[in-house]
Amino acid sequence: MRQDQRAEKFRQIVENKFQIYNSLFMSLPYDKMTNIGMLLPFLYEESKEGYQAGKTPEEIVEEFFANHTDLQTEEQKLELLFKIIQYIERQVVLFDSIEDAAFPNMHSESDSGTVTNLFERSQQDHKLEKVREKLRDFTVKVVFTAHPTQFYPSSVQRILHDLRKSITDDSITNIDMLLQQLGKTPFVNKEKPTPIDEALSIIHYLRYVYYDTIGELFTKIKETFGNRHFHLHEDLIQLGFWPGGDRDGNPFVTADVTKRVSEELRTAILKSYYGNLKDVRRRLSFRGVSEVLGQLSAELYTAIFRNERITAEDILKRLNEAEKILVEQHNSLFLDQLENFKDRVKIFGTHFATLDVRQDSRIHQQVIDDVYKAKFGESEATNDDKFNQLIQVSEKIDADGFEDIVKDTLINVAQVKDIQFANGNRGMNRYIISNSDAVKDVMNVYAFFKITGYKDEEINMDIVPLFETMEGLDNAESVMTELYQNPIYQKHLERRGNQQTIMLGFSDGTKDGGYLKANWEIYKAKEVLTKLSEENGIKVVFFDGRGGPPARGGGKTHDFYASQGKTIANNKIELTIQGQTITSIFGNKEQAKYNFEQLLTAGVENDVFKNSKKDLTEKERALILELANISYKKYSDLKAHPMFVPYLQEMSTLEYYGKTNIGSRPSKRGGGNELKFEDLRAIPFVGSWSQLKQNVPGFFGFGFAMQQLKEEGRFDEVRELYRGSDFFKTLVLNSMMSMNKSYFPLTYYIKDNPKFGEFWNVLFTEYNLSKDIMLELTGFKMLQEEDPLSRKSVKIREKIVLPLLSIQQYALMKIQKGEGNKAAYEKLVTRSLFGNINASRNSA
Repeated sequence: MRQDQRAEKFRQIVENKFQIYNSLFMSLPYDKMTNIGMLLPFLYEESKEGYQAGKTPEEIVEEFFANHTDLQTEEQKLELLFKIIQYIERQVVLFDSIEDAAFPNMHSESDSGTVTNLFERSQQDHKLEKVREKLRDFTVKVVFTAHPTQFYPSSVQRILHDLRKSITDDSITNIDMLLQQLGKTPFVNKEKPTPIDEALSIIHYLRYVYYDTIGELFTKIKETFGNRHFHLHEDLIQLGFWPGGDRDGNPFVTADVTKRVSEELRTAILKSYYGNLKDVRRRLSFRGVSEVLGQLSAELYTAIFRNERITAEDILKRLNEAEKILVEQHNSLFLDQLENFKDRVKIFGTHFATLDVRQDSRIHQQVIDDVYKAKFGESEATNDDKFNQLIQVSEKIDADGFEDIVKDTLINVAQVKDIQFANGNRGMNRYIISNSDAVKDVMNVYAFFKITGYKDEEINMDIVPLFETMEGLDNAESVMTELYQNPIYQKHLERRGNQQTIMLGFSDGTKDGGYLKANWEIYKAKEVLTKLSEENGIKVVFFDGRGGPPARGGGKTHDFYASQGKTIANNKIELTIQGQTITSIFGNKEQAKYNFEQLLTAGVENDVFKNSKKDLTEKERALILELANISYKKYSDLKAHPMFVPYLQEMSTLEYYGKTNIGSRPSKRGGGNELKFEDLRAIPFVGSWSQLKQNVPGFFGFGFAMQQLKEEGRFDEVRELYRGSDFFKTLVLNSMMSMNKSYFPLTYYIKDNPKFGEFWNVLFTEYNLSKDIMLELTGFKMLQEEDPLSRKSVKIREKIVLPLLSIQQYALMKIQKGEGNKAAYEKLVTRSLFGNINASRNSA
């Protein structure tokens, strides 16, 4: 389907449907929400015209009250604003549902990046055998995190799911009922969710979206590429899981929580098997087969409800028995159903998704220090001495002799073998270390296993350093060089099949180094680590900590992976999926299948189909490096500006993220009251810029760097780079996506602020510069010209939330001036966060 055809289809089945259902929505009799649907267009017009005329949000909202209502008191006005927020939140859900329902009609089986397209292309280019060869050991792993960028409570998510189905069926009666339910269902969690709540929320998706999606996709790939000589390996598509295992900065994740979540994952997959088996038994009702499957059903039931151990091997043994009888006595009737079920058991085991453990290296050092002191007393030992001596300790150290985080860390490491016994080794097999920047950070974790009683050969865990800051990325080569040469670690890697996973963090990298510099440093780090690993006989796997918007490593993920050349190891594509990205990109079967396919084919294409635009020439590398350094200097100057943190603290919603009750984790590291840049978590940091409609981390410094080369008469070099390098082109297009979702007129009023006016102008100048030069570079007349669907979606969403942004800024202005009911205005700011973030879902 051509882009213009897609755009027309989008107009018909998304824009038009939204107009129709929105008019239905406007006339619904919600509690205390009468007439909101009539008033909202007036607030939108006041906002749109007011900002273009340079009015402040306060002037716009006050004029709306004066021109379109007869409200007099502050209390009445606040009540109306809260009702408008509630209304807009629900409009966003309606639009989400309509857009999701349209997804299958907007995409076809033979689109670029699909399995069908890959097969057709490989046939045309006579590369079918090469594709099969790549599929032999290639893997895509999507790791679900609990990072709080999803504001829908589970009750609303269920309505969203049902609404999507009713819109697909064009059932006006059901839509009407569901919209009424939506109007009466709270959008706000009264209390923060616990890590268990977060885990259960995502396990719901595992059971009702990914079990079938991955099972069906595996069958499709097997049927498309399989033959008598080629059998697809069951680890082709894997799931990973962080809620309940990720304790970095989250004091509520304890060893008990980790154990409980592992049990929930095991129970969830067994329930999925139990339900699937019912369908299989409906067809396989033959003598002998029926009895064996009945026995398996009883065993699964016992394992689920009496917590008796069952392994994937036990389940497969029964299925193999049934298959033998089916083939020998019943003409292999419905054999495909049995084989599909067997494939799922091989894919998901008794773990469903691999539960990772993650903690900050500084916490680990604290644990090592305390244990070392208890064992050897006070000493002048270096950090390296400490882990080396503790690794040699022969007797198990009693966790009960310690308190708090030390005790919990040791208990958690000790219980890994119990989780592996119950869920299989795939249930938990790696420990990730945030803020890794030294060898000790990896070896400390190895020491944990030794002091909690593991023999070397019993440590069935990969130890994964996470390099995320500029310093960490700079140190990555020396850290891994030393690790690969460490005799103890060498033997550990041998036992792990000489495979090393290395995680690279985009969010904190961008926060630390700016958009272009972070992406280039990560690219270079991957190249260096690829070469180093190959020299040491190690198969390296890169795990990308990617987020929703481009500033957190998001954007067009397929393009990102497809743009990586042969200098970067491509053994596996592994990335985090978080928050609203789970629901917006992998939230239903059609979208999940499409996006899993896109990741898979990006990895396969990279190796099989040669494309000179993927590989950087020396000249291109030198130019990207030059641009990255100029942009880094510009971004570093911005970070060092005395108003940088105060601006976020006083003029944005940064301080309000912690009050939203959307995640179990605190919104900043460190316990002090003073806000330091390094304590800022990447999500509230990027989110606050997004709420201001300034999206600074997605572009700042990029345009300035290109402008500098233009002034030197070298813009043709940049043009050549854009045309010749897929990697650079992807960065430019993702940055333009960030800018397309910016709207500086919202904060024009800050330019006259005595404290922040000069700082705001720095941001605005760079935005205009970046926008102009990127349009010149690409030859586009508008941002996101190459992606009309995303552009149209963004435009509608921005229109829906413009009144919400006016309300948020109005409340912030009132708080800054110290006027009126401060508590009510703060609540207004917090509530307005929800709709704005949810409306930005297509940033991923």
